[in-house]
Amino acid sequence: MAGSSFGKQLVMTTWGESHGAGIGVVVDGCQAGLPVSEKYIQTYLDRRKPGGRDFATPRQEADRVRILSGVFEGRTTGTPISMMIENTSQRSGDYGNLATTYRPGHADYGYDAKYGFRDYRGGGRSSGRETAGRVAAGAIAARILEAYGIRVQAYVSAVGHVRPDPKRFDPLNPDPEVIAANALSMPDGEAAAEAAEYLRKLMEEQDSSGSEVTCIVTGVPAGIGEPVFDKLDAVLGQAIFSIGAVKAVEIGDGTAVVEARGSENNDSFYMKDGAVAKRTNHAGGILGGISDGSEIVIRASFKPTPSIFREQQTVNSSGEDVALSIRGRHDPVIGPRAAVVVETMTAFAVADLLLRGQSSRFDGDPGMNDRI
Repeated sequence: MAGSSFGKQLVMTTWGESHGAGIGVVVDGCQAGLPVSEKYIQTYLDRRKPGGRDFATPRQEADRVRILSGVFEGRTTGTPISMMIENTSQRSGDYGNLATTYRPGHADYGYDAKYGFRDYRGGGRSSGRETAGRVAAGAIAARILEAYGIRVQAYVSAVGHVRPDPKRFDPLNPDPEVIAANALSMPDGEAAAEAAEYLRKLMEEQDSSGSEVTCIVTGVPAGIGEPVFDKLDAVLGQAIFSIGAVKAVEIGDGTAVVEARGSENNDSFYMKDGAVAKRTNHAGGILGGISDGSEIVIRASFKPTPSIFREQQTVNSSGEDVALSIRGRHDPVIGPRAAVVVETMTAFAVADLLLRGQSSRFDGDPGMNDRI
């Protein structure tokens, strides 16, 4: 299977299946000397792991990360960093009836069409469990960005029709404690309570909800990203679209630009404390594929969880129309556990382009100009 790696200078390669012995990731291209520990990476994985909170699958996985290589005495060595997370709570029997049946909304049919064979236990590589490796890798990227004063924060900005009220929080600087205090990772406690009630009703109806995650990147200097194929927004789009269940990615005003006028959408520049600044940020911090020094604003739209318990109509591998009732343990909404995935994939994309851009400009001996 191709396509399990992401990045050019900073590269992650994930491996493993939902019901295999474990999942993991290898990160290459990280500089030596970066402070990293299993405890630090675990803080990110704990935000993604199943079980232990409302509206999450009851699958109980500790998701304990083990660093197998690339770190010595608490610092990276500059060699590939390999990390593993064991699977300890597989219930493969829940998926026995799916060996020959294609679940609506899943990758089952596509896998059979491509490979002629698939791991039907929880979706194999297409399972949301694959993202644990991404989170571990993204935690390292976030550590790199931290050294440059760059901060990445994601939160759930919609569960179905319920959205946080911008009058009750700062959309560009949400309170991490409020986000962590509710099961839906929302920055507005009142909205979280309303969304929780909405989800309870859907669960009674054996249904699920779509959701949206917003990610804010602050402290990014102007100049990150390439002007053609490796635009910052293009790389971010690939990073976020590669997360399962994402159906749309927006930067800045996103699709709202369709109804805007140029006079409304353009961000005016001005000088502030001797530096170039913008009066507005409709562009979401990226112009021409390059960061402009403003906050980068990203939104990812997640489809409703496709694994629902009500009976659905589908077909099997023999070409027969059949009825299907899905068993197993599934989230009624994806966004709350996916927020940290969006956050860490964003961090990885920005860190990769940041490291690539370090050799884009020569700041050596200015006297060389006289010798050209």
